[in-house]
Amino acid sequence: MSPGLKLEGVGFAYDTTQVLQDINVSIPEGQLVSLLGASGSGKTTLLRLAAGLDPVGSGCLTWNGAPVVGPSLERGVVFQDYALFPWLSVVDNIEIAIAKARPTVRKAERLAEAGQYLRDLGLEVAIGKYPGELSGGMRQRAAIARALALGSPLLLMDEPFGALDPVNRARLQDLLLEVWELATPRKTIVFVTHDVDEAIYLGDRLIVLGSSPGRVIADLEVPLGRPRERRSLLDSHSLHALREQVAATLVQDTLQRLKAA
Repeated sequence: MSPGLKLEGVGFAYDTTQVLQDINVSIPEGQLVSLLGASGSGKTTLLRLAAGLDPVGSGCLTWNGAPVVGPSLERGVVFQDYALFPWLSVVDNIEIAIAKARPTVRKAERLAEAGQYLRDLGLEVAIGKYPGELSGGMRQRAAIARALALGSPLLLMDEPFGALDPVNRARLQDLLLEVWELATPRKTIVFVTHDVDEAIYLGDRLIVLGSSPGRVIADLEVPLGRPRERRSLLDSHSLHALREQVAATLVQDTLQRLKAA
């Protein structure tokens, strides 16, 4: 099997409700893939399967050739709700992640490394603060810092910027791209979003899920070079054409489901 994340005929059901059906996707190492779809199309479920948080109902799901059978430090997750420990300072939240990944490292060294992750993400003023003292954008940066501190080569991001205002959302999009592009080796990222423009701006590929049940209805390359400059993309013919293609695909899927109902 080729390295990376691979789903072959993957299905999943809650009780008698089929959520995902016959998902066939291959994501090479180092690729940033945006996962799109209407509510109820199974985007979060697919991410949970890839993280090993839920068992695959049918088919085969592997990471670098090994079946995914449970949570692992190989696969980090960033949720929309930040998932920081509120009773710990921000730096202690990061230090715990480092301790989990490398327990033999001395605590003083872990704290120093945690502080560096926070500085890299522009959070030096928040090092000694608690999550409840931070803005939503700062908490999300701290959650990303914690995921990076785990050192997971696969990063699964479930609408991490969905609750943010447009300015902070754009800043974190740019920050994510900067961290990803500068890393050696690059992490593999699966980024779930409802926002087509966000998906295009971030991704190498767009994987679009239809619903009832969730299945792949499009797998599209993003024909935009890197690094990406937000202003120049606003007038990009390729961006507009891809946006229209995604919208048409989702509308067609909705119409087919309504017709079949």
